[in-house]
Amino acid sequence: MYLIESKRNGEWIYDPGMIMALQEYVKDNIFLDEAILFPYMMDPVVQIGKFQNAFEEINQPYMDDHDIKMIRRESGGGAIYLDDRNMSFCFLVDGAEDIYGNYARLYEPAIKALEKLGVTHVEHKGRNDLVLNDKKISGAAMTVKNDRVYAGYSLLLDPDYEAMVNALNPNQKKIASHGIQSVRSRVGAIRDHLAPDYQDMTVWEFADFMMCELLGVNDINEAKRYDLTPEDWAGVEKIAAEKYHNWDWNYGRFNQFEYHLTERFPIGTISIGLGVERGKIGAIEISGDFFGTSDLNAVEEALIGVRLRRDAILNALEPLDLMHYFGDITKEEFTRFILSENR
Repeated sequence: MYLIESKRNGEWIYDPGMIMALQEYVKDNIFLDEAILFPYMMDPVVQIGKFQNAFEEINQPYMDDHDIKMIRRESGGGAIYLDDRNMSFCFLVDGAEDIYGNYARLYEPAIKALEKLGVTHVEHKGRNDLVLNDKKISGAAMTVKNDRVYAGYSLLLDPDYEAMVNALNPNQKKIASHGIQSVRSRVGAIRDHLAPDYQDMTVWEFADFMMCELLGVNDINEAKRYDLTPEDWAGVEKIAAEKYHNWDWNYGRFNQFEYHLTERFPIGTISIGLGVERGKIGAIEISGDFFGTSDLNAVEEALIGVRLRRDAILNALEPLDLMHYFGDITKEEFTRFILSENR
């Protein structure tokens, strides 16, 4: 496995937009003969899933007051708070390894590594969480492109509970479905469970240990690296400027609607903003923390102008495979949700 560090001229980069752009550039342009590992830390940021509505997920006034940025990633899933007290790891893996959607397999090396630090009772739980004594210490996300799986997770070594609680607006139906009361009550710190010999690890010592374990080397200097060229960095800067530093990508997709529907499904939370004109769908925007691989515009465009009748909606959805957009949900379930009276 190759190591690509978010370093430029020997210095680590903490800018969320540049880090996300770096990963996207490598995903689309760098093809090596083995999998790739990207370790990174970011300046304080709320990272939301590709299909989420930023205005529903974040507390913008608090973030403005505390210099916390917001950025939208390319994969689905929910909103997370990240900073330089925790470490994140992303992987680029050949799709032939059949890892897409297999979060237990993705987490397995991390679980084994944490056990070596004395952190036991770690398990994959739910759809994409890693928990320690029923406290969440990681959440993962995946997407697929060019027959390669892009997957990642963060490990909460020393979470800033105050920032996490105040910057995020958790979906109440999601919380209820998990039988939990708040963000604070369901999140844990890895440090609290480290063996005595490791209690004083810095975040970078923790990162080096995890990288060595994930790469299968004894010393990080033994890692097989790919170093980005000046041409690569020019491509990264272009993506950052056009996308991850762009308000339209991070915030601009969602508007206010006449009706707002939200429901929790096994695949995640789906929210729909709906504008109705003379009994027909005049405008629609879909968001949520589900994991889809295709652009939701196709679903939205298929429903514009369709009467709010079961048969009409089912007919409009007929050409689409909803698995690509949401995961395992039937057209009947999705139609029933659109027509629900909980508006």
